[in-house]
Amino acid sequence: MTLKSTVLHSTHLAANARMVDFGGWDMPVNYGSQIEEHHAVRTDAGMFDVSHMRVVDITGDKTRDFLRFVLANNVDKLQTSGKALYSCMLRPDGGVIDDLIVYFFAEDFFRLVVNAGTADKDIAWLAEQNATGEFGLTITPRPDFALIAVQGPNARAKAWQAFPFTQATSESLKPFNAARIEHDGSEWMVARTGYTGEDGFEIAVPAAVAADAWNALLAAGVRPAGLGARDTLRLEAGMNLYGQDMDESVNPLNSGLAWTVDLQSERDFIGKTALSTGATAQLVGLILQDKGVLRSHQTVQTAHGAGETTSGTFSPTMQQSIAFARVPLGVSVGNTVQVIIRDKALNATVAKLPFVRNGKILATA
Repeated sequence: MTLKSTVLHSTHLAANARMVDFGGWDMPVNYGSQIEEHHAVRTDAGMFDVSHMRVVDITGDKTRDFLRFVLANNVDKLQTSGKALYSCMLRPDGGVIDDLIVYFFAEDFFRLVVNAGTADKDIAWLAEQNATGEFGLTITPRPDFALIAVQGPNARAKAWQAFPFTQATSESLKPFNAARIEHDGSEWMVARTGYTGEDGFEIAVPAAVAADAWNALLAAGVRPAGLGARDTLRLEAGMNLYGQDMDESVNPLNSGLAWTVDLQSERDFIGKTALSTGATAQLVGLILQDKGVLRSHQTVQTAHGAGETTSGTFSPTMQQSIAFARVPLGVSVGNTVQVIIRDKALNATVAKLPFVRNGKILATA
């Protein structure tokens, strides 16, 4: 199978990145030291090529009504142009088709950013719901955009150094807000969002100038970072990864995502009925006390029954092994559980998520 590649692929190869197959995409896992890339994001600024993710524009008079129906979170929260919302998109049985960000720009124009591995499935699902519900919307994937995430305590300042024309518009952005900027006849979008637990921007740039944009950030002192650091950062930050921590077989209430589901308003949405029975499990953090490394799909033994780790890693910030685990509802923060690693039962402490946010360790064992 031929792997897909982003518009920045040759840039990564020129930087001697180690490339891996990530859901059918040839992507950089690191540019030398994954640990150094991780620490650069926590202490300064790092950048990620996330152009494998898909920008999808939805336009038409009934766009809000449509998104009220297909998303578990409520887009009625979006009343100011540029405001963003994190949400899951569900099957009728409550399984998670994808987790995504939706941006509101006008009543007849919303923008989604969806995951790479689910993009084609997502767009087909949206098209099906649009046709079935006779919403009459236009759904437009935007491959003309490349996406670069610039993350870290100095990320915004260095992004403005690289792209001075974005500062006036983006300086006042609050977290989970975005601005569209016209530059040289093309649209840029600067969003104050991210997947690392640090401040920063996710920037949609015209694909034609993506390499120039990457190099401008490099010249401003932003360190390239690969999928390896992205995974340790997001796990420390308590952020789910689609395909590991949730998928079509699991509902958001059992995945630590109840906060993204609006069950209070009267509106109906796909999957709402299936969620009415409530959670049957919970997603918690684990900090390993014994020597070993937590990974996904390890059995977790608790006083209330068995569970399983969904994501695990060694935390460069905490210098401890951490994981997410789906466990029975009776398990509480502070409990000691046993994780089966190579046929040994090792002790781990249940911790409240996130482990790390804005450079500070929050979880303690």
